[in-house]
Amino acid sequence: MNVNIDYEQIDLSKPAPIEEPQRQYYFIAKARKLVKELSEKAGRPLTYITQTFGCQMNARDSEKLTGILEQIGYIEETEEEKADFVIYNTCTVRENANQRVYGRLGQLQHVKKANPYMMIGLCGCMMQEPEVVEKLKKSYRFIDLVFGTHNIYKFAELIVTRLESERMVIDIWKDTDKIVEDLPSERKFSFKSGVNIMFGCNNFCSYCIVPYVRGRERSRDPKDIIREIEQLAADGVVEIMLLGQNVNSYGKGLKEPVTFAQLLEEIEKVDGIERIRFMTSHPKDLSDELIEVMAKSKKICKHLHLPVQSGSTRILEKMNRRYTKEHYLNLVDKIKKAIPDMSLTTDIIVGFPGETEEDFQETLDVVRKVRYDSAFTFIYSKRTGTPAAVMEEQIPEDVVKDRFDRLLKEVQSISSEVCSVHTGTVQKVLVESLNDHDSTLVTGRLSNNILVHFPGNEEMIGSIVDVKLHTCKGFYYLGEMV
Repeated sequence: MNVNIDYEQIDLSKPAPIEEPQRQYYFIAKARKLVKELSEKAGRPLTYITQTFGCQMNARDSEKLTGILEQIGYIEETEEEKADFVIYNTCTVRENANQRVYGRLGQLQHVKKANPYMMIGLCGCMMQEPEVVEKLKKSYRFIDLVFGTHNIYKFAELIVTRLESERMVIDIWKDTDKIVEDLPSERKFSFKSGVNIMFGCNNFCSYCIVPYVRGRERSRDPKDIIREIEQLAADGVVEIMLLGQNVNSYGKGLKEPVTFAQLLEEIEKVDGIERIRFMTSHPKDLSDELIEVMAKSKKICKHLHLPVQSGSTRILEKMNRRYTKEHYLNLVDKIKKAIPDMSLTTDIIVGFPGETEEDFQETLDVVRKVRYDSAFTFIYSKRTGTPAAVMEEQIPEDVVKDRFDRLLKEVQSISSEVCSVHTGTVQKVLVESLNDHDSTLVTGRLSNNILVHFPGNEEMIGSIVDVKLHTCKGFYYLGEMV
């Protein structure tokens, strides 16, 4: 979504406005002038690359960063070493993600020495950790911009500060209640888009760093969400993914509370949108009202990602998940009764501190009872700064690995059976891309999120077509258009 602003008409001789987003339009105009001057000095257009680590929230944030870079005059480059502006949008869910970023920065230092126009920016969740910022200040002085998750909208203003001061700019906010609308964004796909409906998280699961780096929950005004989706539909988008750390608690902080189910009903009315997806759903907040809305909807996809994390009520309590095994299984029963063809996927952590073999068997029991279409399985990763990191009874590595292997085998066996039930049926498929391995095939996605490969061409991308599913290959199908 690009906002129609004539940046050339903004008077830069006046002070920057106080109000947002007008303030950011001013700084986009100012950055355009500065980048143009640099480009003329270099004798060529300046280029950029945006590198995204982590979740779909980060991917959506990166589209905003990209939109601003495009508006101020940078041209996209696909290779880091050739780019004049490299921005890393970082993730910090696992500590090894941090190490990857440090490694990449080390490689860029030599490149930057050879390119006087090069700038390096770091933003995202990793930057919300004070020890990370201290390390960057001490050991990575060649970095130009450091900012966090709460002030991405200020990107153009920070670039101007850096270009005018020629010093390292660090702007980290501990938290915010501010949501700035109507800023540039450059979508990765023409036919589908993520849409933030809320930011932050109030759940404080004991293993998770997210509430500390993304801040408290704050919901966007439903009118702003609908307006954005209407603009996306007018621009040819047929599928949207509603994004939030816990979409089921949407609306609780609004002046006029709106439930997530009510928001979905309003989104359903938007002409042109064919498919509605959302993530992530927390089991403790998934209401009967939401199940009812999903059951009668013509547009909400038949796919629900419902993280269980563990099948043991004892471990769930230690994780601070605020539901029991019984509650979760009852919820699944309700969903399956209301929507029999609903595809369920989940997240499972193995080896949480204190997990016994008996606890692990409870997890296997849930997997066998629910029969997930697929599951993201994780070995527990100690995350500094979370309550779980200092819990006693950390599980030995060999025990965790054995449990992980057994869980994976069970999940894969069940999911291949569950996914194969569609063999021989005709399903609607949104064509997303040419196949990575065979250019005579295209790759698309069913409503239930399963991938399908079938003969086609590039012109079909973005369209919804009928495909007969011939062969199930476990996690995907081979088929042909009918």
